[in-house]
Amino acid sequence: MEMNRHRLGLSTRWIATVASIWIQCSCGSSYTFSIYSSVLKSTQNYDQSTLDTVSVFKDIGANAGVLSGLLYSSVTLNSSTFLGPWVVHVAGAIQCFLGYFLMWASVVGLIHQPPVPLMCLFMFLAAHSQTFFNTANVVSGLENFPNYGGTIVGIMKGFLGISGAILIQMYDTLCKGEPSTYLLMLALLPTLVSLVLMFLVRIYEATTADDKKHLNGFSAVALSIAGYLMILIILENIFTLPLWARISTFILLLILVVSPLGIAIKALRDDSNRSLQKYSIETNLLTDNAEQITSPKFSTAEDPIEYHQLASGDSKVKGTSDDKMLLNEEQLNLLQAMRTVNFWMLFIAMICGMGSGLATINNMSQIGESLNYTTTEINSLVSLWSIWNFLGRFGAGYVSDYFLHTRGWARPLLMAFTLATMTAGHIVIASGFPGNLYVGSILVGICYGSQWSLMPTISSEIYGVRHMGTIFNTIAIASPVGSYIFSVRVIGYFYDKEASGEDDSCSGTHCFRLSFFIMASVAFLGFIVAVALFFRTKRFYQLVVLRRLRHALK
Repeated sequence: MEMNRHRLGLSTRWIATVASIWIQCSCGSSYTFSIYSSVLKSTQNYDQSTLDTVSVFKDIGANAGVLSGLLYSSVTLNSSTFLGPWVVHVAGAIQCFLGYFLMWASVVGLIHQPPVPLMCLFMFLAAHSQTFFNTANVVSGLENFPNYGGTIVGIMKGFLGISGAILIQMYDTLCKGEPSTYLLMLALLPTLVSLVLMFLVRIYEATTADDKKHLNGFSAVALSIAGYLMILIILENIFTLPLWARISTFILLLILVVSPLGIAIKALRDDSNRSLQKYSIETNLLTDNAEQITSPKFSTAEDPIEYHQLASGDSKVKGTSDDKMLLNEEQLNLLQAMRTVNFWMLFIAMICGMGSGLATINNMSQIGESLNYTTTEINSLVSLWSIWNFLGRFGAGYVSDYFLHTRGWARPLLMAFTLATMTAGHIVIASGFPGNLYVGSILVGICYGSQWSLMPTISSEIYGVRHMGTIFNTIAIASPVGSYIFSVRVIGYFYDKEASGEDDSCSGTHCFRLSFFIMASVAFLGFIVAVALFFRTKRFYQLVVLRRLRHALK
């Protein structure tokens, strides 16, 4: 089977990347809770508070990925050649199917109405599966392209970010108005896609030739899909598209999703041509060396290989102190990482950035209503958030790679910049001027998405790739923790305090002004922490990360 895959060109990191992209496109179901929440509420006789409780377990499941990280580390560090990232995909597929299938069964009456704690478990399993798919795809991608970690993490996180919009387009085309059928689709689609493609997602020996060129191709496809989805979302909120138009636009979307395969085929062709050229050069060198050996003019003193060996040995002596730093800082496990100051600085920065960003989108509808935005405008804002989220995820990874390679800037500097911009975004929303939500949601959405590609990449560079899955998933817990603090203890508290009337509603800029000024202050605290992290890791990036990159790209 392995030999057949190799002959077909399937055992390459380019095909692995395409398989990971397709899995990422199918597994962002946690972003589409609003589609089936109403049918869940009505069929299970839930009040709003109970539905919110179920939703909390969705957020916990989608962000608590420590188990997926531990499983990935155990199967990839195992000496067995049979085990690999596919084991993590299987674990995710099982949870995805069980969670959504049991929710669907309870909604359509196939099983008796489960108690609320059991429904919370179903929701947790369904959302938790996303962390397994994501961990396997992100970490294996980073191991396959270690010199462009920001770019590959941005691509994977970006496709996950727009997967919710892709799934919504599928729902609108295939089963619009039937949210119970959509639940069954969520049970089957990510499960089948991951099981079919999981053996293609593997770790390969990394090379450096033309990686950036073809990764840029994947990036261009991601941007094209995001732009296409943005146009569709805007059109759908203005016009009512007929069925034939929905089918046509969905087919075009599928073609765009499949298009990364063409980039992978081109990369395989380039790799094959490069291998032939390398073989030809090596053959010519062997012939030349043979002629030199038989020539009386040949002298070992003139052999350039001896010179390079001495130079290499000399560089090893010079690099001894740097190697000690590399060994001390890299390849730490979770417990070792948690004993470092850098870990907790990252965690605090993510509470400030991810937490306040997630709280913003969770309350976008109420904010819009209080500022007298129309239902169409609010729906557009909520739908377009996934696009801004994608641009942040993809853009931060790409831009941080560019500045790291060309200017030598450590990634925490870009994290500080995005948190400073998020501070401005919260202030814009708090100000209440006409159109403030459009400007504010763009700023906060892009900066929120940025954290999801910067944090995993920084974690891999500081602590190494070996236990990266466990470490970055532990730091990601900061997202639901921060969201709970800012949504419930800040936004909810001050909204209820300002609310008046029989329905406890609030209208005007005062409803959320103080809450967003507080979140702006929190984001600014995250900016200060990120700046401190930048100065703490600046020397490490110069001595270890940049040296490794320059060595690999020679």
